[in-house]
Amino acid sequence: MTVPFTDEVRGLLVADRERTAELIASLTGSIASMVEASQLSASDDEHDPEGSTIAFERSQASTLLAAATEHLADVDAALARIAAGTYGRCERCGQAIARERLLARPTARTCIVCAAAGGTGPPG
Repeated sequence: MTVPFTDEVRGLLVADRERTAELIASLTGSIASMVEASQLSASDDEHDPEGSTIAFERSQASTLLAAATEHLADVDAALARIAAGTYGRCERCGQAIARERLLARPTARTCIVCAAAGGTGPPG
């Protein structure tokens, strides 16, 4: 990978990291508010007409939080690969990952062939 391209991807990843960290903070606050509100009320989720909606919203927010946390780890791993000089190489087969793939998905760890094979692509 060329230095300008790596710098461009680093910029994309840093911006993505900031957005994802903000999303995590927002979701964490929302979940905490939902939990606090449910503790302050004497409602029973199972018998309260709105209980299932509240439980669903809490579950949905928790799922989004887990996905955002996983994505943040992927972004951090990509930034670590840039720092280590290994960014842009498939972790499965060792071949270069196409620039287009990296621009579309900067956290990509595998080339398109290995990704399409679901981890059963060419051995590394």
